[in-house]
Amino acid sequence: MPSIANIRCILLSSPYADADDPEIKECFPNGPRRTIGMVEVTLDNGVTGLGEGYLAVFAPRVFQSIVELCTPQVLGKDGFDIAGRVRNLRSLCDYWSLQGAARHVIAAFEIALQDAKGKSLGKPVYDLLSDGPKADEIQIYGSGGCCDRKEQFLREFDLLEGLGITIYKMRATKGDILRTAWVLDQAGRRGIDVGVDMCQNLADPPQAVSDVVAYVRAVHARTDRRMIFVEEAIGPDAPEGFRELRSLIDVPVCGGEIITTPKEMIERINNDVYDFVQPDASVMGGIQAVMDVFAAAKAKGADVVVHAWGGAAAIMASYHAAFAAGGKLVEFPMLDFPLGREMMGNQARIEKGRLLRPTAPGLGLILTPDMEKRYPFDQTAVYSCALLDYGPPPDSYWAGG
Repeated sequence: MPSIANIRCILLSSPYADADDPEIKECFPNGPRRTIGMVEVTLDNGVTGLGEGYLAVFAPRVFQSIVELCTPQVLGKDGFDIAGRVRNLRSLCDYWSLQGAARHVIAAFEIALQDAKGKSLGKPVYDLLSDGPKADEIQIYGSGGCCDRKEQFLREFDLLEGLGITIYKMRATKGDILRTAWVLDQAGRRGIDVGVDMCQNLADPPQAVSDVVAYVRAVHARTDRRMIFVEEAIGPDAPEGFRELRSLIDVPVCGGEIITTPKEMIERINNDVYDFVQPDASVMGGIQAVMDVFAAAKAKGADVVVHAWGGAAAIMASYHAAFAAGGKLVEFPMLDFPLGREMMGNQARIEKGRLLRPTAPGLGLILTPDMEKRYPFDQTAVYSCALLDYGPPPDSYWAGG
């Protein structure tokens, strides 16, 4: 079997979204640019593979340092024994980062090895994970809603209609009652259902269960349209709050994008914390970790909707897991990210609201020296979780049609 000949850490930065988007104003103090961090594995057969850890969006130098620490642990070892390499890396990192940052980096190594193995064998990654893809296409939902102006929402609705997508996710806080009702009405007129991400994975302290119940009831009192799910409505360290929320509202409750081990997510599945879970391969330790979550959810009769909000390697890793495990719905990040779009090429095509199955070996990614030159690392292009208050429009702005 081919051994691991070289490891390279790649940090790249690209334009991202629009300077007027609330997420940029809140979380990107240096403007609309985002960084991704990747691990490139080179096997001694000459094949390379790319993987990504979501950590680099927030702390690229930390990502780079952990990659450098991990590299000697895998060099010279069997590149096809991916489970063995993950064990090696966990033995190095688990004492000080059983959960959290190191899991993102381990994910980058694992995804890169899956990519390299698939390309070596001439197979898409989903063929390595199961007895083949479970479908030729999967329904996809548009993940956007980082908007504070009507024209921004309408622009995103136009994009969804152009792709035939009929499910949309917006971001909202407990005070966004009129704004949410306006979006539900406007989207409903176009045949688009709406879920709400309440973004409590960034909140400290998070909102109370009673706040979410009051928000849902207040929105539904103002429109005949109904939210189709509520995501990350409670803080990440309060699974009991999610479970309580499920008993108090008739809207499906979901979450999990911040969970960094399959063990913790499986415990939440078995404890009925969510109606469906949202694992991310670039956060949870890799593609196989997401496959383990799919298996546990199937045994429990729960659903899995993969989270996809990083760069190309992160997104495609989660998509391949969904095709291998029989996922029924996946996320489409709507904020423009040219580097990610260029790397995925035609392997993440959307037609009539469906993600078409990728067909290229490995993850199907493209990264050339020219691309690396055009998207150089900018150390100021980081996501800040210390949110800025930029002053959105008043509630009265959302009244009426």
